[in-house]
Amino acid sequence: MASSPPPTRIAAWPAILFLLWNLIGCAAFIMQSTMDLAELAQSDPLQAQIWEVMPIWAWAAYLIAVTSGTLGAIALLAKRSLAVPLSALCLISVLVQFSYTFLLTDLLNQRGFAAALFPLVIILIALGQTLYAMAAKRKGALR
Repeated sequence: MASSPPPTRIAAWPAILFLLWNLIGCAAFIMQSTMDLAELAQSDPLQAQIWEVMPIWAWAAYLIAVTSGTLGAIALLAKRSLAVPLSALCLISVLVQFSYTFLLTDLLNQRGFAAALFPLVIILIALGQTLYAMAAKRKGALR
């Protein structure tokens, strides 16, 4: 009787790092969405103005991004194939969120390309999580 091959293993450390990163994103969302904008305006009037007029769809995209990214990382740790669509949803939501910031505000004109560096890191990490989940699924490491 032939035995089935053992399941493919994936390293847990990337999923742990993705989870920590997404939990930081959850904390940032809570802080930014509850921040006193009058207080922020004293030190960063442009950012306060951007957040004050940020449309609900951009806030929703932000919330969906951090929630789906966190759940995707948890699914990776649990070796569940749900990690793929959750991570992809995170990536799409991040792109939607930053479309407001960079296409519908004057942030880049005011602050220059440097203002896009951290958002670019966020996009690349979301892409990395999605690609990692896809590779794990392709290898048969996710159920």
